[in-house]
Amino acid sequence: MAMRMSYTDARANFARVCDRIRDDRETVIITRHGEPEVAMIAADELASLQETAYLLRSPKNATRLLEALNRAVRRTRKPESVEALRRELGLDTGK
Repeated sequence: MAMRMSYTDARANFARVCDRIRDDRETVIITRHGEPEVAMIAADELASLQETAYLLRSPKNATRLLEALNRAVRRTRKPESVEALRRELGLDTGK
């Protein structure tokens, strides 16, 4: 759940707020009178969300990823080694 605070409180405690976002993976919603709210999240969390959105943007890729997730949850296939996956994808460097 996101923590809410005013712009004034966030500014007065900025270093502490940043530490909490980083250490506790907390999302902080900053409110300002008469202005749209903004959210602060850890940079690596933002990168992860952007990557997920990118991967799911293609319906074909989203279907493929969700099918793989369902297979993993149901455990209908044996796990493959990284080497086997690299060969299957043509990434085998012959080392």
